[in-house]
Amino acid sequence: MEEIRETAANALHSIVANSAATMETGDYIGDGGLLYCGKCHTRKERVVTFPAGLMGPEEVERKVPCVCTCRQEAMAKEKQQEEYREKMARIQRIRDASMMESKYRDARFSSYTVVDQNRKVFQIASKYAANFRQMLKDNQGLIFWGPVGTGKSFTAACIANELLAEQIPVIMTSFVKILQNLQAHPDEAAYISMLNNASLLVLDDLGTERNTDYALEKVYNVIDSRSREAKPMVLTTNLTLSEMLEVEDIRYKRIYDRIFETCLPVEVSGESFRKISAERRFDKMAKFMQEG
Repeated sequence: MEEIRETAANALHSIVANSAATMETGDYIGDGGLLYCGKCHTRKERVVTFPAGLMGPEEVERKVPCVCTCRQEAMAKEKQQEEYREKMARIQRIRDASMMESKYRDARFSSYTVVDQNRKVFQIASKYAANFRQMLKDNQGLIFWGPVGTGKSFTAACIANELLAEQIPVIMTSFVKILQNLQAHPDEAAYISMLNNASLLVLDDLGTERNTDYALEKVYNVIDSRSREAKPMVLTTNLTLSEMLEVEDIRYKRIYDRIFETCLPVEVSGESFRKISAERRFDKMAKFMQEG
């Protein structure tokens, strides 16, 4: 037992002896013979009292290194920067897995053009994103419906990007792409499971997929599987509410019934932003061509 104590004491002596603080340019010996930092003038050493029996038969005092204030601040800043880099890397990985088209990757509520015709839509969408954790818990989704070019897809993309920035996994795709991928994917169940891994699934342009039994069956399978997993969806469509609610074709009816079980319909109306943008581009080009 005495031999063990002696070995431990020698090891501790060695550790203390080899852990002396490093003296750098500007550092100096201050009160108590301790090393001080020349930048922040705080201690780089402190005295530690080792109780009797730990390093010898009697109580022993030894100088050991400690971290000065400016080094603590530098370490905290380095840690913060590293955490930020890791966060950005995680966000990028999640964003890369989102399947989002490049044209929607910059969609943000901060760049949303709010006018009278879409003010309510903006409020609903931004509130949905801000309270998504509750929406996820409640399995509450949205379906934006209305004419072409009124900003439905952009609004859905704003929600998606808001959540991606919070490191919440989102997939934004369309049934046209899903059908293409399913045809190329050997395992349909695995592909749908991958879609269900996302906390939010954004499905753009419902109703533009092929009108075939195969296509409609796959559309139903995706939506039904999502509902069974109790994971919310946000959809966009050019269909009217009555076209969805009053449909007689049973193939469509069961799809829309499943959607409306969990998705609040939100009308997006007004003049087409695409048309306005195209007219402005045309006028600008016409004016340019007429100059000089």
